[in-house]
Amino acid sequence: MLNTESMEYRYVGHSGLKVSILSLGSWITFGGQISPEQTTEIVKTALEKGINHFDVAESHAGGQAEVDLGLALRSQKGLRRSDFVVSTKVFWGGKGPNDRGLSRKHVFEGTVACLQRLQLDYVDILYAQRPDPDTPMEEVVRAFNWCIDKGMALYWGTSEWPAYLITEAMNVAERLHLIAPITESPQYNMLNRERVEKEYCPLFKQYKLGICTWSPLASGLLTGKYNDGTIPPYTRFAIQDHPVINRLRCGLFSEEGRRKLEKIKRVCQIAKTLHVTPAQLGIAWCLKNPNVTSVIIGASTPAQAKENIQALNVRHLLTDDVMLELDTLLANKPDPVFDFRKS
Repeated sequence: MLNTESMEYRYVGHSGLKVSILSLGSWITFGGQISPEQTTEIVKTALEKGINHFDVAESHAGGQAEVDLGLALRSQKGLRRSDFVVSTKVFWGGKGPNDRGLSRKHVFEGTVACLQRLQLDYVDILYAQRPDPDTPMEEVVRAFNWCIDKGMALYWGTSEWPAYLITEAMNVAERLHLIAPITESPQYNMLNRERVEKEYCPLFKQYKLGICTWSPLASGLLTGKYNDGTIPPYTRFAIQDHPVINRLRCGLFSEEGRRKLEKIKRVCQIAKTLHVTPAQLGIAWCLKNPNVTSVIIGASTPAQAKENIQALNVRHLLTDDVMLELDTLLANKPDPVFDFRKS
């Protein structure tokens, strides 16, 4: 049963849809690192803490993440469809010539497959997981609107799209009197700031674009678990034969990676001074940006989910002085930049 007493909810962009400011994501964990039974327990914990937004994708664990999330939601006693918001993403659906991209064919067929795996009649938000340079923008916008018109999705959004392509999609939707994307889902954390804090700023003002960010802990780097330069077992970087993880792991041992680890060690010291965990500090830092609609967190155990959700209760510790200290340490604040703390 969803418990809304301790959670804050925000509208997604220029829409009437509300989501919890913390969302639960599925990448790597659901259908991969953890069993369906563990997924069910984590989803139960999230609902008990007031999280109502759950994010998956057709590419997560080859679709198994959607299967496990659907099962987890159906297992919750007394949970109504209006109690939760599900977003999924289409782009990487398989190896066939029409199993990837944003053609009308794949957007339709990919969405049908997502709904079958989730065992839902519709998803609340359907994302274009990446831009598709090979498909005309009018076809993309019409494809997502068709899914909305058929009741397969209620809203649509983009993920990791550059601002100029989001603007193009907005303009196409306006010209054709169609529904525009209401949100973007970019990576955002202390180590990755440029796109959210600079590139998207005009979109916040002009379109009231929503932002549901992912990777607040930079795939675990900001937890401090890799600070000694080694990879503990059962961590995300210990996963073998995953192209994204392989690239991140290689980067950890590069010269730039070592410089990042030195900064992260000092971030961990700041967290210790505040009597919070590094993970809570990283998540709370993302929440300090009022342009962020929701921060998508991950968890491999209910205990980890509870710890991360506690970031809600430490935001007040990130005073202007603490934020300035972090900015000085990180030395990556975009310049010129929209100062979200004074907006």
